[in-house]
Amino acid sequence: MSQTLDSNTTFKTRASRYALLWLGLALTPTMAAAQQPMLEISAGVYRIEAEVASTWSSRAEGLMHRRQLGASRGMLFVFPEPARHCMWMRNTHIPLSVAFVDDAGQVINIAEMQPESEVNHCAAKPAKYALEMNAGWFKQRGIAPGQRIGGIERAPAAH
Repeated sequence: MSQTLDSNTTFKTRASRYALLWLGLALTPTMAAAQQPMLEISAGVYRIEAEVASTWSSRAEGLMHRRQLGASRGMLFVFPEPARHCMWMRNTHIPLSVAFVDDAGQVINIAEMQPESEVNHCAAKPAKYALEMNAGWFKQRGIAPGQRIGGIERAPAAH
């Protein structure tokens, strides 16, 4: 079926399509974040709402392109096997702290990471998980190596 439209209607239709396209592109990082599974975990008495990155693509994307991270929000990276995994901050705009965690949920070491840096921050010994939070989050709450991250055992398996 064809339809004849006047030039004003055609312009409005095109403008609407472009507006929807722009909105879709602008929301892509936010929508990707919303699609990540969430897991409630804890560090000491502190509750954390963690997005779970358990696939290769979600681990590769991490918190890239984000402009903020909620005060009790973070990202839990689940790796296929314990190893001396490393993290960096390419295309990541917010400063973060990362805690490397073993398969029993115990913090191995914590590193402070600067935005837009390609400096590697690595686990001091084999880690099954990495938990990224806002910069200084662990230090401000007295969370140190040797402490346990609760609920981590409920994380989905890596694939």
